[in-house]
Parts: sequence; C-alpha cells; structure tokens
Amino acid sequence: MSNGRIIVNTGDGKGKTTAAFGAALRASGHGHKVAIVQFIKGDWNYGEVAALEGCPNIEIRRIGSGFTWLADDPAVPRALAREAWDLSCEFAASDRYDLLILDELNYAAAEGYVSVDEILDLLDTRPPRLSVIITGRDASPGLIAAADTVTEMRNLKHAFDDKVAAKKGIEY
Repeated sequence: MSNGRIIVNTGDGKGKTTAAFGAALRASGHGHKVAIVQFIKGDWNYGEVAALEGCPNIEIRRIGSGFTWLADDPAVPRALAREAWDLSCEFAASDRYDLLILDELNYAAAEGYVSVDEILDLLDTRPPRLSVIITGRDASPGLIAAADTVTEMRNLKHAFDDKVAAKKGIEY
C-alpha cells in the first residue's frame, strides 16, 4: 500500500467533521479499517456518528465533555483530552488501521490540552501507510506545514447568526 496522507480540515466554517466522516465512509467502502477519536465533543446525538457506528471497519471513540468553556471544573476537559490523545497514540502505533481521524484535535491543541510537538511526533512516527485526518478550528502553522492537504472551511453565512436553531439531520 502507498504512503498515507496527512489531511487537515480547519477554519471557522461548517463541514470539517462531516468531510472527515465522508472520508471514513469512502475508506470503509474500500475495505480499509478506520479509527475515529472525537476530542471535546460530548455525547450529543449526532446523526453521522449513529450512521458510522453501523459501518463495517469503522471504530468510533467519543471522549469529551462538550463545550470546554462551560465546564464546572477546567481539569475535566483537560483530562478527557489527554485520555483521547493516549488512545489516538495507541491506535496510530497499533498498525491495525488504514485511516485515523482525530476530530477536533486542533481545538484541543489550541487549548493547550495536547501540544503541537506531540501531534507532529505522532505524525512522524506513525506507520507509513496510515493516513491521518485532523479536524478543528485554528490549526497550528506547524501542523499546516506538516500536512499533505489542508482545507479551510470558511463561514460566509450561517443560520445560527440569525438565531435559527440547529436542525436534526442537517446540523447534527
């Protein structure tokens, strides 16, 4: 198998996780094994997670408490991010997967829960065939430089700005 890719989906617009999950579906459809680790996001009922849980070859782990700025104890989201990071490193080192998606890792890095140096080390030491997709706002310049492909989702207009509630099946 050819060398894996490093892909970063960043920016303030919608679609970073959705694009990564679409890649998970594509990989699974080709018989590749996929691991997804979700940082930050809580146990909300996301439709795409429910759909992917039924797909062969896809393993999803959701480790987070939701909006970190709403945490009663700031140590809780930090500890959960470290738990998600440890699992991510385990998945990467296992050589069981063809694709590893680290959803909202950019946010965890921006908050200082995981250092950019740790992320770059994981990318440097991963099995050569493993592709990694990292999502979240505020990707660091070092991560952008290390990536093969970087896509910035830009918010031009969002219904939320007009106080329109999120729609089940569309936004979540």
